[in-house]
Amino acid sequence: MAAEMALLEPVSKFNTKIPQISNSRTPCSRFFTIRMSATTTPSQSARKKNAGKKEIQETLLTPRFYTTDFDEMEQLFNTEINKSLNMAEFEALLQEFKTDFNQTHFVRNKEFKEAADKLQGPLRQIFVEFLERSCTAEFSGFLLYKELGRRLKKTNPVVAEIFSLMSRDEARHAGFLNKGLSDFNLALDLGFLTKARKYTFFKPKFIFYATYLSEKIGYWRYITIYRHLKENPEYQCYPIFKYFENWCQDENRHGDFFSALMKAQPQFLNDWQAKLWSRFFCLSVYVTMYLNDCQRTAFYEGIGLDTKEFDMHVIIEVSVRPQIYSPSIKFYRL
Repeated sequence: MAAEMALLEPVSKFNTKIPQISNSRTPCSRFFTIRMSATTTPSQSARKKNAGKKEIQETLLTPRFYTTDFDEMEQLFNTEINKSLNMAEFEALLQEFKTDFNQTHFVRNKEFKEAADKLQGPLRQIFVEFLERSCTAEFSGFLLYKELGRRLKKTNPVVAEIFSLMSRDEARHAGFLNKGLSDFNLALDLGFLTKARKYTFFKPKFIFYATYLSEKIGYWRYITIYRHLKENPEYQCYPIFKYFENWCQDENRHGDFFSALMKAQPQFLNDWQAKLWSRFFCLSVYVTMYLNDCQRTAFYEGIGLDTKEFDMHVIIEVSVRPQIYSPSIKFYRL
């Protein structure tokens, strides 16, 4: 969810510690464990213990974890306070989420390990980074949605259940990506990430702006890659991309839900401040996506895509197709 939102955190709040990959093997495991480091400075003994571990540099563009004002969220979705909530629309969305179209979709096969073994050199490392960053971003969404589902349960059970079901989707995605890392003898320690990573605070309206854009961007990125590789199977170097057609529908449903949330809060869309903020978030999210991808041109070249053309296609599709996010459309027609 949150990979495109990284630039939106104030620089002074960044956690500059470097994540660690453990290369020490325990008797019961054949995998390395990737851990994002905590905010404390390692002791001398810890540094000696960790000598020889491979480091993954955490930067301005690293996917981050987010929190919000849950009390304000409860007020926004209190049906007694907010009479503009269209509960019929939320009920319909809830039934769609309950259907769980992808319940049996994320089933691995022997192709994964075989493909991973064939990836060597720089391309292998690029795919490891892709899996790690994607897993972190999906897990970030899981944590935020899970907490919103818990906190809104009494105030608005319907909206709370939708958040809980979206957390189910994000957890499923993160787990599938983490399984992909196992093909490369790695694994993200998600429990450690939950405790060790710093959380960035966003007000509810900023959560709505950024998450809506992130989910819709995710849809267009996944479906574009899937269609490209279907037409050019010679670039299908890892089977995870074959799952993107159904996977992207989860992202699209999440975006539709945030679209409904914003329609229920017209103050977040219609006044001059809202229009300025939405334009700012459009610019920030798109710039973050573009800078991230420019740093990983080799990944897109490896699957036969031109990075700039790919990003421009995604930006155009996200900007011209949304049904309610009119500030972003006006912004990109300037």
